[in-house]
Amino acid sequence: METVEENEPLSINIGSTIRGYRLQKGMSQGDIEKKTGLLRCYLSRVENGHTIPSLETLQKIARALDLQLSEFFAEEAVSKEMSGLNLGEEEIRFLTQVQRYSAHLSDSDRRLLLAMVRKFAQTSLS
Repeated sequence: METVEENEPLSINIGSTIRGYRLQKGMSQGDIEKKTGLLRCYLSRVENGHTIPSLETLQKIARALDLQLSEFFAEEAVSKEMSGLNLGEEEIRFLTQVQRYSAHLSDSDRRLLLAMVRKFAQTSLS
């Protein structure tokens, strides 16, 4: 059985990354469609992982979201979001890994994961 090393890079789900930035900025797929000319159904396919956009298309989406193209591939996305919190390097690394893995989970699985984390936290405080 193979084990995944802690520092081994994981593949990026570009669709989830785009969706995350879009929602963070309070934008709809229709808003992106208006700014880029890309069809909403195409954006949906990208966000759901059914289509992988070209770099040119990613650049259009990045501009519509007022981002640099490189931000879609940033290794420390969680670090940027959590920079205002007083977290150590290990905590940030852990949260980055959780973010990567959770991108592939259903909503019900995310709720289950959160419930498990709460339970572990309560147990460790006892």
